[in-house]
Amino acid sequence: MRIKNKTFLVTGGSSGLGEATVRMIVKNGGNAVIVDVDEQKGTELINELGDQVSFIKTDVTNDANAKQAVEHAVTTFQAVHGLINCAGIGKAKKVVGKSGIHGIETFKKVMNVNLIGSFSMIQHVAEVMKDNEPNREGERGIIVNTASVAAFDGQIGQAAYAASKGGIVSMTLPLARELASHGIRVMSIAPGIFETPMFATLPDAARESLGKMTPFPNRLGQPTEYAQLVEQIMVNPMLNGEVIRLDGAIRMQMK
Repeated sequence: MRIKNKTFLVTGGSSGLGEATVRMIVKNGGNAVIVDVDEQKGTELINELGDQVSFIKTDVTNDANAKQAVEHAVTTFQAVHGLINCAGIGKAKKVVGKSGIHGIETFKKVMNVNLIGSFSMIQHVAEVMKDNEPNREGERGIIVNTASVAAFDGQIGQAAYAASKGGIVSMTLPLARELASHGIRVMSIAPGIFETPMFATLPDAARESLGKMTPFPNRLGQPTEYAQLVEQIMVNPMLNGEVIRLDGAIRMQMK
């Protein structure tokens, strides 16, 4: 799929992996709709990047909000051609720890944002994209979800996070198979340890230590590298129904 003159929704688009993806879309001549709760940063990106970007404050755990975000994209840019799900949270907590048990509400919150929120956006975007005019390949849309290496190598304290990202991995193929009849591709990216706002709050020594866990390159991943892979997925029609690890060959240890 060509990016130029196409419209893509990016959840979590105000920062981190999502922001880098928004910038990549605009650089390639596409339109980006930032779907996020951070209105201030979303507005700053619009002021910087111009009319190719729109923002709608959205809680992806609210299905009505998700539907409104898609409707906003159609109203603003007349069509939707893709969705990149980057919205997510991470909660490190043991099932049974010194402070007590994990707590079901914490587990539900992580699942609601990372997995259910992604699915909510997918269903509303797919409903609109299936009516797009197909290109020469018969393609009408593209969906890219964000999993994590934790889906495969979850550490102690990551039960909720790993479960939510494992759900992203598991639904990739069945979604791709179902939506193939509508000319919609579905892919997932499983990043390793990336330089995102979540890691920016850590001390320099901790960030350096985490970066050294990656065999090569021996550092944290950059959001622009995630966006580069999203770009390749968009333009290569044979990429479908697969999960790509973007991790510098890291395999997470038990803790």
